Amino acid sequence: MTFETADSVTLKIWDRSTTHHTLDALVHDFSVRHNTSKASIAVTCSGPNTFTVSLNSSAAKATSFDAQSL
Repeated sequence: MTFETADSVTLKIWDRSTTHHTLDALVHDFSVRHNTSKASIAVTCSGPNTFTVSLNSSAAKATSFDAQSL
């Protein structure tokens, strides 16, 4: 299930083997949609297999997403 607002998207990814690819594609699409760099997009794990991608101007300072930690 996907939940969308103007500045965020939350989705559950059931297939762990596609997590990195799915999140990378979503970050790309989100940055194009908001006409901003990928560094301004934050990816947070908001639950088991649930991720929220949001517009965040301080995201460039945050630790980058690491697929190896999943």
